[in-house]
Amino acid sequence: MECDVKTLILFSTRDGQTREIASYLASELNELGVCADVVNLNRTQEIDWSKYERVVIGASIRYGHFHPALANFVKKHLSQLNELPGAFFSVNLVARKPEKSSPQTNNYTRKFLLSSPWQPDRCAVFAGALRYPHYRWYDRLMIQLIMKMTGGETDRRKEVVYTDWQQVAKFAREIAQLNSKSGV
Repeated sequence: MECDVKTLILFSTRDGQTREIASYLASELNELGVCADVVNLNRTQEIDWSKYERVVIGASIRYGHFHPALANFVKKHLSQLNELPGAFFSVNLVARKPEKSSPQTNNYTRKFLLSSPWQPDRCAVFAGALRYPHYRWYDRLMIQLIMKMTGGETDRRKEVVYTDWQQVAKFAREIAQLNSKSGV
């Protein structure tokens, strides 16, 4: 599909699940007739904002914090972000619990939205993935301890994807409906 105007999907990931979700969003948008570019927020230099009619940012949580690149990116590109319809999604293991899977009930996402100068038009929270075999020994130990304290999977041989892909597809449909802020 050839497009003059696209959706920009930026992501910040620690272990790859946020990238997987961003790619899935792009695929779903493509099926809806909306083109999307998926770009690693931590590796992007300059963005040609004129190519995009909406922006989506996804970021993962590790040990209760987003990567510092998220706040730096928002601060650096605030005027461009405010000119475009926007959406934000966070990815974390806490969201595997239904009572922690919305922007209103997920502490990390709520805290980000309260402190961020950028206020996206849509927001979602997705459960991430637990990939014990891929973690460094320290992360494996710490995440196992956190999971034990929160009633999660502790078998260090397992990989568990908690992401609800139907929820991600629903968010893609919401993103596709975002209209230009200029009224055009």
